[in-house]
Amino acid sequence: MPEERLTAREEEIAQAYASGETYQQIAERLCIAPSTVRTHLASIYRKLEVSSKLALHAQLSGSRHEAPADSDQAAIIADLALSLEEAIGRERALSEVLRIISGSDGEVERVIAALLGYALRLCDAEFGVLFESQPGGAFRASHSRGLPPAFEAWLTEAGSFVPDPATAIGRMAASREVVNILDVRAEAVFRRAEPLRRASVDLGGARSFAAIPMLAGARLVGAFTIYRQQLRPFDDKTLQLAQGFAGQSVIALENARLMSALRERTGGLSS
Repeated sequence: MPEERLTAREEEIAQAYASGETYQQIAERLCIAPSTVRTHLASIYRKLEVSSKLALHAQLSGSRHEAPADSDQAAIIADLALSLEEAIGRERALSEVLRIISGSDGEVERVIAALLGYALRLCDAEFGVLFESQPGGAFRASHSRGLPPAFEAWLTEAGSFVPDPATAIGRMAASREVVNILDVRAEAVFRRAEPLRRASVDLGGARSFAAIPMLAGARLVGAFTIYRQQLRPFDDKTLQLAQGFAGQSVIALENARLMSALRERTGGLSS
């Protein structure tokens, strides 16, 4: 058996992960960040000298295993094993999203809810909002997941709004590119009390934030936004993943629009 023992917190996380809980589920239950769960798991894999969830489960059940040659090798294997499991999880999630879209029959609410849910889990974000484009350069928060109630109520009351050009959504709309903000409190738009930014911080507790343009050709369909309540910016790999979810959201919205138009046409022909 390995010499290093798990701490009480590591033991709790190890048992939860081996039983099938995700980073997000463990984080929510223990009131910690998903990234903290990942850090603990890397330490758990190294200490127990395992290289997969299956091996972790076996180790916790008392089964024997073959240990790596040294601690450096164990640390490398632990990180590679977690990275592989995360990559498999992303592939499964995207496959599930495609399955939901193909069988949705234009049920956009169910599809977007699933997309936001997967995006938050795989991007280690606390909450997300899909802002749909409106006439005149306006946006409206049409779908959300995990929003703090006060921020959700503020967005509902705000309805359709034209974003300040200095906000992330305003900058994204102008550039049609991803806007990734390390600290939403550090920008001038927060210090001058711009309403959307203030609400994001004061009511939503947002710290790091990314806005991804949703494009159908040259047309801006909306903004796919994800938020972290800790000061932890999104890296390139995470943003690429979020862009994938944004693209699938465009497909879902466009499918819903086409299905609605088709129903209107067939309804008119039958009357």
